[in-house]
Amino acid sequence: MKYCFGVDLGGTTVKLGLFEESGKLVDKWEIITNTRNEGEAILPDIAKTITEKIAEVKIQETEVIGVGMGVPAPVTAEGTVNGSANLGWKYKEVRKELKELLGFDVMVGNDANVAALGEMWKGGGAGEKNMIMVTLGTGVGGGIISDGHIVIGNNGAGGEIGHICVNYDETQVCGCGNRGCLEQYASATGIVRLAKKKLTAETRATELVQENITAKDVFDCVKKGDIVAIEIAQEFGHYLGYALANICTLMDPAVIVIGGGVSKAGEVLLEFIEKAFHERVFFANKSVKFSLAKLGNDAGIYGAAKLILRD
Repeated sequence: MKYCFGVDLGGTTVKLGLFEESGKLVDKWEIITNTRNEGEAILPDIAKTITEKIAEVKIQETEVIGVGMGVPAPVTAEGTVNGSANLGWKYKEVRKELKELLGFDVMVGNDANVAALGEMWKGGGAGEKNMIMVTLGTGVGGGIISDGHIVIGNNGAGGEIGHICVNYDETQVCGCGNRGCLEQYASATGIVRLAKKKLTAETRATELVQENITAKDVFDCVKKGDIVAIEIAQEFGHYLGYALANICTLMDPAVIVIGGGVSKAGEVLLEFIEKAFHERVFFANKSVKFSLAKLGNDAGIYGAAKLILRD
């Protein structure tokens, strides 16, 4: 039996999974991400917990194919990170350093791209090799899979869907420093922003309350038929649906997978995105399917394992 490890490195915790070569998840666990001193302990901590797990489950090191890892930063094809604010890293040769610590083959990718690979392999995009994944959380993340492989790009920034400009008249600045990014309208915080703006001038009856409103509140009210909430969801859907129609013209995917915390709203979310998408999509892309992500918080470890279990 052969095994591999999938590692999903976050700013707070590191999620790890032990997989059989078949893709079966054998065990998963977490450790704290120690970001002190520019994150100098992160890779040694990961190497230590993997070594301990090998001893615990009594497998031979010769049975380990390698370790795949997703990192919250742009990652080059060589496994190098040129800075990660969440980890304290500046320039770091992640693949090289972890390989030296463990002695196994190591593959490294951007966390959103790696999660997309996981969803293609065992989740909402299973059975397809051309896929776009959009992660709707505090921000908007993305991953593009072409012919079964992650689109990395020259600087490791391939798939940064959240920073496509969708409103050239926007005056407020996105976290990236630009204006009018998709993230400002389609993330959880972006939906709240749309809602607060609408409620400021709204006179019709609605269950939505401007103070402490959340994206979940908006879609909960949508499910109740609240017309104001529905109009907010329609605006969100236009921004995201139109953006995805444009991306499809370039990438021609078979499926678009929607994940992240906002996706917990369920199928009702897809209705607004798909309607807008079909208003603008190029005729050759009309057959694109939409799916909700299925792996949840495990998408990262599955995708990281797939980096090693490559075809």
